[in-house]
Amino acid sequence: MLAVGGVLVGVVLLLFGRRLYWLFVAGVGFLTGLELAPRLFPDRSEWIVLLTALGLALIGTLLAIVAQKFLIALVGLVAGGGVGVLMLRLLGIEGDVLTWVVYAVAGLLGALIVLALFEWGLIVLSSLAGATLIVVSAQDWIGLSQALAFIAVIVLAIVGAVVQAGLLGAPPRRRRPASRA
Repeated sequence: MLAVGGVLVGVVLLLFGRRLYWLFVAGVGFLTGLELAPRLFPDRSEWIVLLTALGLALIGTLLAIVAQKFLIALVGLVAGGGVGVLMLRLLGIEGDVLTWVVYAVAGLLGALIVLALFEWGLIVLSSLAGATLIVVSAQDWIGLSQALAFIAVIVLAIVGAVVQAGLLGAPPRRRRPASRA
């Protein structure tokens, strides 16, 4: 059940993360919940993990509406850090200190990217987050090696970024009120 949910959320993030900003935030909350819940609630059912992930997704969505600028940086930090750590895992590299260092560096880069290049940052990070979630969720089904899983994340992220950039189009122009002369 968790794997199917992860793949579905991953596909939506991969293809529509920039368009549906609030969904990107919810997806990052969901991804974080899937990662944290088993550690916070060991030996609990998949339903507890799923409910925790959905709860974090809801909290992220509400915060996205209320505190957008702060949350943009926070989501960039969490998404960048989460993607960095998941990439380490896909490569089979482990270590507590290394994980925290990669999370901090990738998170800082994610926050800076999102703040400096909001639209493109959302495209890149939502594509990476979606691709990572798809591969991690489907890895057991299709039996990918760590190297192939890593390559699959990169390929899917590129496809997602291309799709999202194609949907980007020109920014809307602000219309000036007609002058009444």
